[in-house]
Amino acid sequence: MTTPHLKNAIAFAALFLLPLSGMPAKPVEILTSFYPMYVSVLNVVGDAPGVEVSCLAERFVGCLHDYQLTPGDMKRIARADIFVANGAGMETFLDKALKQSPSLKLVDASEGIPPAFGGNPHIWVGISGAIRQVKNIARGLAAADPSHAERYQRNADAYIAKLEALCSEMHAALDGLKNRDIVTFHEAFPYFAGEFQLNIVGVIEREPGSEPGAKELAGIVEIVRERKVSALFAEPQYPAKSAKVIERETGVRLSILDPAVTGPREPDKARDAYLAAMRKNLDVLSRALSE
Repeated sequence: MTTPHLKNAIAFAALFLLPLSGMPAKPVEILTSFYPMYVSVLNVVGDAPGVEVSCLAERFVGCLHDYQLTPGDMKRIARADIFVANGAGMETFLDKALKQSPSLKLVDASEGIPPAFGGNPHIWVGISGAIRQVKNIARGLAAADPSHAERYQRNADAYIAKLEALCSEMHAALDGLKNRDIVTFHEAFPYFAGEFQLNIVGVIEREPGSEPGAKELAGIVEIVRERKVSALFAEPQYPAKSAKVIERETGVRLSILDPAVTGPREPDKARDAYLAAMRKNLDVLSRALSE
């Protein structure tokens, strides 16, 4: 039989226990290495409750060539539960980060995808590569966070359907073009070119920021003239000084081809950023290769 004093004690204790039991669980914090991974993870996570997605690289950072971790980066990595990397050698800092945070769960988006083109890590730029990476991300997140596994897979399937439709749309527009020679700004586009049977006959800067010498520029100019190349591209993330020299010397109009490595950070806008970048690339390529 419960006495009045016991009832009061139980009620009193409940006042203190209720806030504790009602406290929200700590969110699952997913940190992505750079923008393409951020976009893919946002699409896989969708509206999963209690999951937060952020991007390590700042807005102005494109591909992670020689990226150096800052103390702030290390703190963010230490706070994260899951780290999603492109892999294939893109994140040269990854071993250091994992040693500093041994409990961090790693999702390698390029797992099981043999790097082609001399070990080129820009797998996401080819849409088929992006699809394979999304599948890997969904599997990896499901294993690291089983409570949302079904939601991750469902969201991934929906995003993959959009990517497949985009790939078909681009093939329909590009496959019939006779002129297929292009000059790209750096080594970001071999997978993209392979996807759509384009011929990269010249690369202006093998590594962004390493401007070609006069002899290299003259060689590209000669290729453009000999092969009557009508598609010369720079990238929106990098200065186009060298590309403009080639434009001036050959008369070939310079256009912009985007490897989709920068864009809006707001989740609602970022989710469609890759699709938007590739559709813009389609429009640019269609015009350039038709000239």
